[in-house]
Amino acid sequence: MVGGFQNIPKIPELKRRIIVTFLLLSVYRIGVYVPTPGIDRSALASFFAQAKGTLLGLFDMFSGGALENLSVFALGIMPYISASIILQLLTVVSPHLEKLSKEGEAGRRKITQYTRYGTVILSIIQGFGIGVGLEKMTGPAGEMIVMDPGLSFKVMTIMSLTAGTAFIMWLGEQITERGIGNGISLIIFAGIVVRMPAAIINTLRLVKAGEISIFMALILLVMMIAVVGVIVFVERGQRRIPVQYAKRVVGRKIYGGQSTHLPLRVNTAGVIPPIFASSILMFPLTIANFVPKQLVDSHPLFQGVIESLEPGRLIYSLLYVGLIVFFCYFYTAVTFNPVDIADNMKKYGGYIPGIRPGKKTAEYIDKVLTRITLGGAIYVSAVCVLPTILIRKFNVPFYFGGTALLIVVGVAMDTASQIESHLLTRHYEGFLKKTKLKGRR
Repeated sequence: MVGGFQNIPKIPELKRRIIVTFLLLSVYRIGVYVPTPGIDRSALASFFAQAKGTLLGLFDMFSGGALENLSVFALGIMPYISASIILQLLTVVSPHLEKLSKEGEAGRRKITQYTRYGTVILSIIQGFGIGVGLEKMTGPAGEMIVMDPGLSFKVMTIMSLTAGTAFIMWLGEQITERGIGNGISLIIFAGIVVRMPAAIINTLRLVKAGEISIFMALILLVMMIAVVGVIVFVERGQRRIPVQYAKRVVGRKIYGGQSTHLPLRVNTAGVIPPIFASSILMFPLTIANFVPKQLVDSHPLFQGVIESLEPGRLIYSLLYVGLIVFFCYFYTAVTFNPVDIADNMKKYGGYIPGIRPGKKTAEYIDKVLTRITLGGAIYVSAVCVLPTILIRKFNVPFYFGGTALLIVVGVAMDTASQIESHLLTRHYEGFLKKTKLKGRR
């Protein structure tokens, strides 16, 4: 691993990409502290002190603390993710979008453009809802959070939050294009990781004060290490389907005849399902959390719905698991087409031993993929839900459940794999594998 890191400066392009990534992420972190005008910071801080461990606390984790500061980045990247979900769902039912998705780079750019438009529209709607909700919110002592309520405050809030989300979206696209790794995932990754030191310090303080026993702290530490180990093991796991290529005679040369395999990942969708599921569950309930407390208290049914959909509750966990399973299958179906794989194999003379080329091969690949995706969906659901329930039960004073852990480990592994590819492509030793590429024959 040390040798792999030492090889990074030897590749100017890779070094430049890593520097660009860190600089753009630094810009994002600076923007988290740029405040939205017209807010009483002390009253807002008091309000969020009571929201720890609730849905607002979870949303604040994904925004990297921007919601708690009510900065121009308060909406975070969630409107972009929600727009992406909508576009991908529409791709299945809309012939026009389905045609665009198959047109290569040009179609992808068009869909990306539609996603941007959808992000702006969702940001305006959410910004308006937050502006209206903030005017009705009060701190613990009854002080108003908005210093000068009115139309001008709502318009300023909508403009600030929409511009902030659009800028984050642009940062993510620039990281993907000019940096290393997936920009949107790295932005979420940075927002989660930056809060870990404060959470660890706070936990140590509570252990020292006797509010959390040393034994319980050790159990949580062991559990977190075990979950990280399981994530790394499963994320690198794959089902390898053997593929044989027939020999072909072209002129005086013989091509093909070699044996290879088709790797199918256990978790093909990666960290996308929990991100999508979280964004869907947070979208309506985030607005509900800005409803005045007096109104909620006067409607027990409304209060019960909000409480039952908080992280760790049974109904929330069931909905969360259901959405994760759905998006595991949905995203796998969108990104991996067994029919195209089977057609390409048949075109180049490849076949799976014992399976007829063409339709039968596609059906076999789809059958295998469906089975391992179920295992991957169960694994993702367990990692995301079980630690959350345990943490809520043990009253740990910060939210760092399985969702955040899966995102952090998954994004870190994906980024490390991309760096590894750059190293191995240029015949340098990587840090995930201990093999060296030999010169081309």
